[in-house]
Amino acid sequence: MKDGFIKTAAVTPSLRVADCKYNADEIIKNIQTAARSGAVVIAFPELSVTGYTCSDLFLQQSLLESSEAEARRIIKATEEIDALVIFGVPVAHLSALYNCAAVVCRGELLGLVPKINIPNYSEFYERRHFTPGEEVKLINYAGFETAILPRAVFRCASMPQLTVGVEICEDLWVVSPPSETLAAAGATIIVNPSASDEIVGKRDYRLSLVKMQSAKTICGYIYSDCGFGESTTDLVYSSHNIICENGAVLAQSDRFTQNISYADIDVFKLSSERRRMNTFPKSADCEVEEIYFELPIKTTELTRHFDPSPFVPSDYDRVTERCDEILSLQATGLATRLKHTGMSHVVIGLSGGLDSTLALIAAVHAFDMLNIPRKNIIAVTMPCFGTTKRTKSNAEKLSEAYSVSFLEVDITEAVKRHFADIGQDPNVLDVTFENSQARERTQVLMDIANKNSALVIGTGDLSELALGWATYNGDHMSMYAINSSIPKTLVRYITKFEADNSTGVLKTALLDILDTPVSPELLPPKDGDISQKTEEIVGPYELHDFFLYYLVRYGFTPLKIYRIAKLAFDGVYDKETILHWLKVFVRRFFAQQFKRSCLPDGPKVGSVTLSPRGDFRMPSDASSALWLSQLEDIRD
Repeated sequence: MKDGFIKTAAVTPSLRVADCKYNADEIIKNIQTAARSGAVVIAFPELSVTGYTCSDLFLQQSLLESSEAEARRIIKATEEIDALVIFGVPVAHLSALYNCAAVVCRGELLGLVPKINIPNYSEFYERRHFTPGEEVKLINYAGFETAILPRAVFRCASMPQLTVGVEICEDLWVVSPPSETLAAAGATIIVNPSASDEIVGKRDYRLSLVKMQSAKTICGYIYSDCGFGESTTDLVYSSHNIICENGAVLAQSDRFTQNISYADIDVFKLSSERRRMNTFPKSADCEVEEIYFELPIKTTELTRHFDPSPFVPSDYDRVTERCDEILSLQATGLATRLKHTGMSHVVIGLSGGLDSTLALIAAVHAFDMLNIPRKNIIAVTMPCFGTTKRTKSNAEKLSEAYSVSFLEVDITEAVKRHFADIGQDPNVLDVTFENSQARERTQVLMDIANKNSALVIGTGDLSELALGWATYNGDHMSMYAINSSIPKTLVRYITKFEADNSTGVLKTALLDILDTPVSPELLPPKDGDISQKTEEIVGPYELHDFFLYYLVRYGFTPLKIYRIAKLAFDGVYDKETILHWLKVFVRRFFAQQFKRSCLPDGPKVGSVTLSPRGDFRMPSDASSALWLSQLEDIRD
């Protein structure tokens, strides 16, 4: 449970219809198994004590008495189990019979949640036996003074973000599922004990339904389905267990098996996402009962996968689709700006590096979209002290291959003159030596733009903005920052996508650019090779993009980011390396906010952006002490 990670289990136990003792034994055995695996929310199928397919046997007093007796035994068996357990039972009260989920914690029956929507169509005949549970009813059940609670949330006192709501099977399939009200009342996890029969095509629909409901309610959703052992007189049940988190499938069982599906749901992440969205309801429209339970905060042994490249889809086909979509967004943004300003020329500082290459690619797509001649794109290379033959050559090859205008302006003498003006020793390779070149280049680009009634296209990316790896009023400034919301890891994939769809000289140049070390080329080369490699100075961009994603997108603490980074980069970086660069990231992220507070316009293309007019606002003088203090005492 530490850091908000809740290990959950959706269980399909072995079952015999109407054999409550056997079923209770299996439920208890599976509770113990799931608890040993660290699960703290354990869900069983609908009517799991009796079996869903008892039909008119539900009207037999013997079955109801046995079911209640075995429910009591299950509850007692949880006394030493640190978990919230949900299982299905029929509950008789006065003249009605309810299809209920018993919610249990450490030997206590917290409440009975009834099924509200009782299906009586197609293959379903539940109204023959069950009454919709629409009102709160006090009841004595299994030796406990409890209540039938149609709308209730079960909240962990030691971690309020762990709040569980329950709806049963058909409740999910209706127009307004109870989970919508429960989520509005604070439930971050919805448990659905279900008995969904299998027919051709239903699996995909069911999965889509669970995914969508978890996304709509911004919750973790545990769908526990019955399976082998239910009567096959007319239907077959496949035990299709599903665990989702905000639209993402964390776990899904193979059908037609008996199994336990596990997944770690991050309730802190869900709570953060709800706070971020001001359209998420902050309270339920109707009265919802709140029932508290207590569980100790333990460290969850994480089994969920953390992608080391969270900005990049893991599936190749989705990567291709994503790259095409981003290029379209960039191109449309620039095309719209050109059309609005009435301009038909742009100027790009083309270094032969990765970022300026992507800016050129996007500009080419925009000009093609507007049917403007590519010659109106003015690519400017500005060699100086650190420029290598390799990058300069690639800039020339790209310009020729794309049929854009190419201009070379050697700024060496201009920078030397500037050094003389300000008293800078050219042999001192300090920050003034570097930044003077960057600012001179920006001045050249701006003035060429003035001469040609053109826009200066910025080339800096999101990762550089996060780290402040840009010269203030140098490459930090432009008239339209086309890469400003694209992280470095994704810049590589988009450029590779363009290379894969190119041929000849263009393809060769793009592939060589992808193979070139990232560098601002502001220091003299060594033996003709790049001497100033960015990732040796500020750290690996794949780590920084990972840190950026979880800090900005979900507001994770540095401790939590460190914990999951160790899992994501296991075998790639050791924990000392991860911790070192995380500290660097936090320091730079806070210290460099002043550069982000005055960014030029640029299109948002993903869920993370640092534009002061978009998703992220932060004072330039905010202290990083609180965040860094969490990392100072780490020993593991």
